Amino acid sequence: MSKKAIIIGSGIAGLAASIRLINKGFKVSVHEANPYPGGKISEIISKGYRFDAGPSLFTLPEQMEELFLFSGKDPKKHFDYIKLPVTCHYFWEDGKQIKAWADINRFAEEVETKLGEPADHIRKALKKSSYIYDHLAPLFMHRSLHKFGTWTNKDALKSYLKMGKLGIFSTMHTANSKNFDHPKLVQLFNRYATYNGSNPYETPATLNIIPHLEFNIGAFFPKKGMHDITISLYQLAKEIGVEFTFNSKVDEILVEEDRAVGVSVKGEEFKADLIVNNMDMVNAYKTILKKQKQPTKLLDQPKSSSALIFYWGIKKVFPELGLHNILFSDNYKEEFDHIFHQKDIYRDPTVYINITSVYKPDDAPENSMNWFTMINVPNNQGQDWDKLISGARKHIIQKVNRILNTDIESLIEVEEILEPRTIESKTSSSQGALYGNSSNNRYAAFLRHANYSSYIKNLYFCGGSVHPGGGIPLCLLSAKIMTDMIE
Repeated sequence: MSKKAIIIGSGIAGLAASIRLINKGFKVSVHEANPYPGGKISEIISKGYRFDAGPSLFTLPEQMEELFLFSGKDPKKHFDYIKLPVTCHYFWEDGKQIKAWADINRFAEEVETKLGEPADHIRKALKKSSYIYDHLAPLFMHRSLHKFGTWTNKDALKSYLKMGKLGIFSTMHTANSKNFDHPKLVQLFNRYATYNGSNPYETPATLNIIPHLEFNIGAFFPKKGMHDITISLYQLAKEIGVEFTFNSKVDEILVEEDRAVGVSVKGEEFKADLIVNNMDMVNAYKTILKKQKQPTKLLDQPKSSSALIFYWGIKKVFPELGLHNILFSDNYKEEFDHIFHQKDIYRDPTVYINITSVYKPDDAPENSMNWFTMINVPNNQGQDWDKLISGARKHIIQKVNRILNTDIESLIEVEEILEPRTIESKTSSSQGALYGNSSNNRYAAFLRHANYSSYIKNLYFCGGSVHPGGGIPLCLLSAKIMTDMIE
């Protein structure tokens, strides 16, 4: 008889874990508190507009494809995507604009023409990013940091003598200030700290690994939108036999003699040989594991930033905008100081606008665009969010109007809002933090929960709040690391 595994939560990592475990011979069932799968990767549909509600950047597509291949399926028949020719459009208040071309030489030439920054500085910076990736990815992204063998394998030994070159001992901002002459280019590369909710003036320069993913490997877009990541994996999981129960909030992980033996849902017990928690680690310990030993040091770590998102249906097409667009703040340092130290929203926030209708026209009515308009904000610590949201909306609109020379409010015919409180309630993310614990110190990678419990046998963890971190590729890798541990 097959052993049974229960997965708590159907976020991207939970879906990936279910696929991997059933292919390892387990009978797998998933309990999801929401009426839909996907966690943060969901969608909003309103009055002819469709919005991807969660993550908007797609990198390392091979992590998705591997799940189909692992299941004996042709990925292209289930999930298809394109490589972006331009990774992002950048705008500043003084009228400067940069297109970050996927072709590195073209991007370098664009930077030299527009900013006077020597093109070779771009090439050298991206070579450094590749160097960091080559030495750290095998160690931090593909293995558990909590197993002795990780630190004695050849990849680890190769990296020990190169720690200085890998950015362990400096901040992202310090490194980028050495790489580039022009402050706008420093700001552009500092932005990658936001990819895991960090502060570029505090997070280690090892996070300069991220541009490698976007430029040297590439940024991509699923042809049916980001929500298709959820739908295609959910359909794959069902096709190969995973059972899903929605509106099924787990009340407790059942533990007997230091061994996870099942879960309790609405007074009913479901037994299993293996329990996988895909719920946010902090909230899991506060709720479904509250009777168990608490990893206090990890639970007390500062959390990452959160987001304020306005989903706007815009009844006009702006040809200067692409899929990914950034309207930069004039004072980046002050913006991050507000987010992480003042727990407030800066009056001149950097605005990110994601417009999937650029590549998927049916996401908006004719002659219209679907704007996913986001700013980075502090996590929820009891602020007066109604007041903060009202002020931020006004400042975002003013910024868009200045940079795009428009009257954007008169063009908004649909508006939905996602903010730290609703992020927390809908996805069970502690304090509405998007990426779990913050990465604002050099030890942050070691201050994430392991992919297994040290105290409870047969209890495992996956998702953005545990190792190796948040974001689609890392969540998928967390499921892989976790299932590789299981016989």
